[in-house]
Amino acid sequence: MIRFEPRTERDGLWTAAAFAMAIAAGLAVSALLLASTGANVGQVFSALVQGAVGSPKAIATTLVKATPIILTGLATVIAFRAQLWSIGQEGQVFAGAMGGYLGAQLLAGLPAVAFFPGVLVFGMAAGVAFGWLAAVLKNRFGVNEIISTVMLNYLIVYLLSWMLQGGPWGESGGTISYQQSPMLPSDAFLPALFGSSRLHAGVLLPFIAAAICSLVLSRTPLGYEIRGLGYNPEALRHKGVNIGRTVTIILMASGALASLAGAVELFGVAHRLRADNLVGLGYAGIIVGMIGGLRPLGTVMAGLFFGGLASGAVYMRVLGDVPAALVPAIQGITLFFFLCAGVLARYRVVKVAVQ
Repeated sequence: MIRFEPRTERDGLWTAAAFAMAIAAGLAVSALLLASTGANVGQVFSALVQGAVGSPKAIATTLVKATPIILTGLATVIAFRAQLWSIGQEGQVFAGAMGGYLGAQLLAGLPAVAFFPGVLVFGMAAGVAFGWLAAVLKNRFGVNEIISTVMLNYLIVYLLSWMLQGGPWGESGGTISYQQSPMLPSDAFLPALFGSSRLHAGVLLPFIAAAICSLVLSRTPLGYEIRGLGYNPEALRHKGVNIGRTVTIILMASGALASLAGAVELFGVAHRLRADNLVGLGYAGIIVGMIGGLRPLGTVMAGLFFGGLASGAVYMRVLGDVPAALVPAIQGITLFFFLCAGVLARYRVVKVAVQ
C-alpha cells in the first residue's frame, strides 16, 4: 500500500526530471497511438514543432494562444494557493469579454492611451464583481466556492448567449446556434507589436501579471495571508487577520486576472463578441496552474507549452495528415503526463505496511 506525502522542500533537479519523464512518456504513448493509425510519426511530430516554434509567425501564434491561458492560470494560482477552490475562471473569461465590450461602447472616441486601459479595466471589473459575489456567498451564507462559482459560470454563459441571440448585442443575420456581435472598429483592436504581425500588445500582460503575482505572494502581507489561509487559517485568525476580508480580496483578484484574459481575447484576437472562441480558456487555465505547481513562473512555462500545443495542432492536422479527432487526444495524453509530473514534484510516494 502506498500514500502521497507533501514534500517539505522542493528539489529543482527532481522536478526537472519529473517533467522530462512526462515529456518522454507523452511522446511515447502519442507515437504508439499515431502508429496505430498508420500516420508517419516523425512527420507528425515535425509538424507539431514547426507549428509551435518553427517560424516567427508560429512563435507569435503560440504566444497569442498562451496569453489567455496564462492569465487564467495565474487566477488559479492566487485562489488555489489559499485553498479557495474557485472554478469560476471559465465564467470570468466570458464576463471579462462582456465587460470589455460594454466599455468599448461607452469609451468610444477616446484616444488609444485612455481607451485601451479603460476597456481592460471594464473587463477586469466584471471579473471582480464575479469574485466578490462568490466571496459574499461564502462569507455570509457558507456556500462552498466550488458550487457558487460553477453556478455563476452558467449564469454568465447564458447571459452572453441571450445578449447575442435575443439581446442588444447580437448581429442581425446570425443563426440561433451561431451568434456574434458586430465587429469592433479597427481603432479598438489592440495594436500589433511588429507591423502586421498577429502578436498584439496584450501578449505582454501575462508576463507583467506573473511578475506582480510573484512579488505579491513572496514579499507582501497579502501574500503571507494567502499562503497562511492555505496552510493554517486558524493561526491567521488568532493573529487578528480578518479571514472574510482576505477571502474577498483573493477571489476578487483571481476574478480580475481571469476576466482580463477575456478582454484581451476580445480586443486582441476576436474583435467581436463570440462564445466559441472563449470556451475552455478558464478550464485550461486551471490545468495550467496545477501543472505549474501553483507558482507564477511555473504557470507561465506551462502556459507557453500549452500554447505551443494549440498552435502546433493546426500544423499536425494539415502537414501531418492526422485525423482531426486524434489531435485533442494527443494534447490530452501530454497534459495527463504533465499533471502526473506535477503531482510527483509536489508529493513523494511512501510505502505503508499493511497491518
